[in-house]
Amino acid sequence: MIIEAISDSIEDAKIAQAAGADRIELVTGLMEGGLTPSYGLIKSVCSELTIPVNVMIRPHSRSFCYSDEDLNIMLEDIEICRELGAAGVVFGALTNDKKIDEEKLTKLIQASKGLDITFHRAFDEVDDLYTAIGVLQNYPEISRILTSGSKQTAPEAIGELRQLTDRSEGTGLSIMAGSGLTLQNLQTFLEKVNVREIHFGSGIRFESSFMNPIDPNKLKAIRKIVS
Repeated sequence: MIIEAISDSIEDAKIAQAAGADRIELVTGLMEGGLTPSYGLIKSVCSELTIPVNVMIRPHSRSFCYSDEDLNIMLEDIEICRELGAAGVVFGALTNDKKIDEEKLTKLIQASKGLDITFHRAFDEVDDLYTAIGVLQNYPEISRILTSGSKQTAPEAIGELRQLTDRSEGTGLSIMAGSGLTLQNLQTFLEKVNVREIHFGSGIRFESSFMNPIDPNKLKAIRKIVS
């Protein structure tokens, strides 16, 4: 079981690694759902950690629909992430009618050659989850989809996540459940949904708030549950 922890600082990232995280999703703007962090932060975290660091590629929080200018910024950010030692990148792109924007996705994937790719929770805003996963399965470069099954939290979407994991079985595309997972609900969730990767944000922080740092004891307890 892979545990991915959201971090927005070098301190967070170090705590997460020491407490048992397998991978870092490095972001800034946690209250906006995660934006591309500064190059200085990317360099610092990637140089000091030994676990993989996947960097959010998201130029703004207005939507997941991107202009050509936005796309050019994202492509440059991906190249810089590679230069700074990131293991992977995290992105997603939708059309105005809530479908996967394959034109922009193709360009983002081409720019990410050699990097691990996560399609992020833009997936939860598509018009049809099962059509969208079929589209993404056409891109073997994508390792996983981070999703809450289109609900506010993953524990509210047991049925949807079961279907998504069933549809990803035997393919190279993994379903990573995220949003609303906590130390308290994780065991029950994993008994119902067969995922191999789980993603934690506020659920591993003091007082379960993005305003506070990661609580290493929560993460260590989660590590015990999945070990």
